[in-house]
Amino acid sequence: MTDPRQDLRRQLRQLRRDIPAAGRIAAAEALATRLLALPFAGITGPVAGYWALDGEIALHRWQMRLPATQTYCLPILHGDVLRFAPWRPGQALTSNRYGIPEPDVHADDALPAEAMALVVAPLVGFDSLGRRLGMGGGWYDRSFAFRQRQAAPPWLVGAGFATQQVPALPVEDWDVTVDAICTEQATFFPEPLIA
Repeated sequence: MTDPRQDLRRQLRQLRRDIPAAGRIAAAEALATRLLALPFAGITGPVAGYWALDGEIALHRWQMRLPATQTYCLPILHGDVLRFAPWRPGQALTSNRYGIPEPDVHADDALPAEAMALVVAPLVGFDSLGRRLGMGGGWYDRSFAFRQRQAAPPWLVGAGFATQQVPALPVEDWDVTVDAICTEQATFFPEPLIA
């Protein structure tokens, strides 16, 4: 069965690729400011970002401005979930099976999703209700599925360019809700669903 969101993913990925270099640099700086202004931004412990590829908004400005009480981590593939390993510029990287750079450590030595304090996840699209459309592999949804059963850390934040906003996204049963979405222009906090 094909995912009806694939055409939307293709269109939105092209939109972010079309942003000129100067716009990307300015957006990364503005995004860092928004991420650092989140009400839970000062939490102590390991925080994770991602290695920006395929036009994703970069997190390097945020990483460079993190307080000393936070350890920056990158995701590592481990079976069908993500684990997280501390990483600083200049430390060794290796490419995973998708060609994405990740810290050169054994996945068994990395932190499980439950150990993180804050995770910033890339997105392909989002809506004003805080629904996130990822690449379609389900890595973040599987890794943080425990949050659907209980209110538990870490804080989850989607990051993208304002141009990736769409009027509405469908929600699937397996989609894990984020606590906020930040772009270079705005921050969105999802409203709790009313039963």
